[in-house]
Amino acid sequence: GEISLREHEVLSLCSEQDIEGWLEGVNSRGDRGLFPASYVQVIRAAEPPPPARYANVPVGGFEPLPSPAAFKPAAQQPPPEPFPPPPAGYPFPPYGGSYQPSQGSDDDWDDDWDDSSTVADEPGALGSSYPDYEAAGGGASGRYRLSTRSEPSLGPRGAGHPPGHPHPPGGGGAAKSSATVSRNLNRFSTFVKSGGEAFVLGEASGFVKDGDKLCVVLGPRGPEWQENPYPFQCSIEDPTKQTKFKGMKSYIAYKLVPSHTGQQVHRRYKHFDWLYGRLAEKFPVISVPHLPEKQATGRFEEDFISKRRKGLAWWMDHMCSHPVLAQCDAFQHFLTCPSTDEKAWKQGKRKAEKDEMVGANFFLTISVPTGPGASLDLQEVESQVDGFKAFTKKMDESALQLNHTANEFARKQVTGFKKEYQKVGHSFKCLSQAFELDQQAFSAGLNQAIAFTAEAYDAIGDLFADQPRQDLDPVMDLLALYQGHLANFPDIIHVQKGALTKVKESKRHVEEGKMELQKAEGIQERCNIISFATLAEINHFHKIRVRDFKSQMQHFLQQQILFYQKVTQKLEEALHKYDNV
Repeated sequence: GEISLREHEVLSLCSEQDIEGWLEGVNSRGDRGLFPASYVQVIRAAEPPPPARYANVPVGGFEPLPSPAAFKPAAQQPPPEPFPPPPAGYPFPPYGGSYQPSQGSDDDWDDDWDDSSTVADEPGALGSSYPDYEAAGGGASGRYRLSTRSEPSLGPRGAGHPPGHPHPPGGGGAAKSSATVSRNLNRFSTFVKSGGEAFVLGEASGFVKDGDKLCVVLGPRGPEWQENPYPFQCSIEDPTKQTKFKGMKSYIAYKLVPSHTGQQVHRRYKHFDWLYGRLAEKFPVISVPHLPEKQATGRFEEDFISKRRKGLAWWMDHMCSHPVLAQCDAFQHFLTCPSTDEKAWKQGKRKAEKDEMVGANFFLTISVPTGPGASLDLQEVESQVDGFKAFTKKMDESALQLNHTANEFARKQVTGFKKEYQKVGHSFKCLSQAFELDQQAFSAGLNQAIAFTAEAYDAIGDLFADQPRQDLDPVMDLLALYQGHLANFPDIIHVQKGALTKVKESKRHVEEGKMELQKAEGIQERCNIISFATLAEINHFHKIRVRDFKSQMQHFLQQQILFYQKVTQKLEEALHKYDNV
């Protein structure tokens, strides 16, 4: 966030790089944050250094300063004080999760199983790479975590340096010229919030159980997620209105029947919403499909319930089809926990919320191919990702255009076409009524045939009005699901691009003799893991896209053919009425 400044105050710069006119630094009160570059003048090394009162900056707590910037030499600093805890009401959680549960009024959230526990409330929930503030000697509160960029300065468990871990400034290695890969100035970027930066810089550590491992394998199209050995599907049926609190509270429950258990369970929309939030936070390089939108009013109307059920069915299909999401513990708990066992539901819910394999630790769970021929060429990866980025942009534009066109066409069929055909039918009917004034026996057959033609056109108008829900609506449902996926990929690509930037930076340091080769290789190896996962997700997206659009276009054309066959049948029936006139 932004920090306040006073005139003539001297600040310590964290980096001379400005981002969109902002610099990052520490003011005289020890607050670290951003301030406008135009407000300050940089003091060079030749000028007097700042007074010793700035020595409360924790050793290794911030990035090493560029050599030209003024700063008191580390050797002359008094022992560091612990990092101050965030102020009360600090608005940002200690982990990165871009998902924020929506606060709409659809389906209450203050239900009996909704307790106040969240990941941020559980001490140590994020694993050993985010130690509790209390463990670092920081007072009574154990709620806030410190990101351990320089873990050795935090206590005994930081002894030694993991590969690729930055050395604290002023440490034993100060005699030798050394450099670390800098942290991003924008601490709210997806790369930082997802834990990707901490992982690439070697700051993630934790024990990965066999059940948590996610395997990427080399397939015919490149890296792929290892297939689910036990594939399954899950149907969503019979949305029913239910009540609680003696009828004071109403909600819609959906019946889920997973094929691998055969046991039906009932879930509300808020349960879907909770699951989506957990998965979107846990899997930063996987595109978790978006749920159909919330609706505050009219949510018990039949058309809305039917539309939402279809949207949830598409969502469930994509969840079950994804090799990683389908096997996730939180998703399996959602599918299999009996609706009547409230205790088991709460236990599974809390377990998912205390999952330690999130943020930087998530990337530790990814297992990639090793051995000869398994390494990725960084330039080729960058080229593939750039190509996919251009593809998603174009697909998003064309999906929006098709959705607008289909919506407009459906609207015309429901209102305009129906009205026009029925206007033609009404005109034929008026003609037959006029002919009926002639009482000649030989004209009776003609009158009846024209009246039948009028009814045929009236019926064709109704067919046009009913048709969009058979062919155009399913296409628009699919486009809505894919627009959600396309909205996810910029963040996924950003994580991969951020990792690639760190590799380039480390290579430059090696060439300049400022970084050990082993440390740079560690950064590249961890970037490779993110690249493998990103390419696997891109391949899965293409595979599922071809499957879905093939199926949906076949369905659309089949429905169009059936529709025009019905129209033709109506016209043929009318035509035959004239045979005996």
